[in-house]
Amino acid sequence: MIFATLAIFVIAIARPQLGKSLTQVEASGIDIMLVLDVSGSMLTKDFTIGGDEATRVDAIREVTRKFIEGRPNDRIGIIAFAGRPYVVSPMTLDHDWLLQNLDRVRIGLVEDGTAIGSAMAAAANRLNDKHSKSRVIVLLTDGENNAGKISPNTAAEAVKALKVHFYAIGAGITGIAPAPIYTSRGPMTDALGNIFYQNQRVEFNEAGLRKVAEIADGKFFRATDSKSLEQIYGDIDKLERSTVAVKKYQEYRDLFPLCVMSGCGLLIAQLILSQTIWKKLP
Repeated sequence: MIFATLAIFVIAIARPQLGKSLTQVEASGIDIMLVLDVSGSMLTKDFTIGGDEATRVDAIREVTRKFIEGRPNDRIGIIAFAGRPYVVSPMTLDHDWLLQNLDRVRIGLVEDGTAIGSAMAAAANRLNDKHSKSRVIVLLTDGENNAGKISPNTAAEAVKALKVHFYAIGAGITGIAPAPIYTSRGPMTDALGNIFYQNQRVEFNEAGLRKVAEIADGKFFRATDSKSLEQIYGDIDKLERSTVAVKKYQEYRDLFPLCVMSGCGLLIAQLILSQTIWKKLP
């Protein structure tokens, strides 16, 4: 035991330390508002998910989820709009909570219509942090502005003045596609709530949305299927990248006191045992 005690005291003199490394990742400084159209026409089934026929809103929700998951260090918020805009989520770094709110985006939560200008203005108003390295609006719509008090062109001028990066995505085909049958009360449904569809001609005002993007000094993209929509989100993802600050910390715990206490404990035990159990009789 005496040799063990001496060994511990030698180790104590060497001043051993126990280290722990901590890594802290800071936000990239990019603020993004996703502006999603949830008007009735977004129920048109001209997209696919996993090879199965899907509505525009379902496809957009799926691709938007992947986009959010790929940008963990950005503050992201969501505004949905039909006849008027509403905030699904303010900008946040809590992307788990953000995705939970994205799953709740549905058609029919507000009156129908397509208030593109009002939605753009609401998004720009949320991007009021001038200390951000980059502020971004991604607008995704399949329609032409027919509601709201602000025209898209006026909103585009405001977006440009605020130096917000603007990306407009036009979703859906121009042609024949399965679309809901509407009545004065909304989509026609059966007793179980399933919507009745029939092949109808669907239109998209590409020239109008291109003009909005031009006024905002932004970019316009056209998504006619899920693959092109995913590619567009990928392109935007590459355009809006910033170096993420990573800080590393090293914490040390001095083991000298622990070694000294252990050595003293063994020494005391040695003295006690040498006078009791280990005591040698003459």
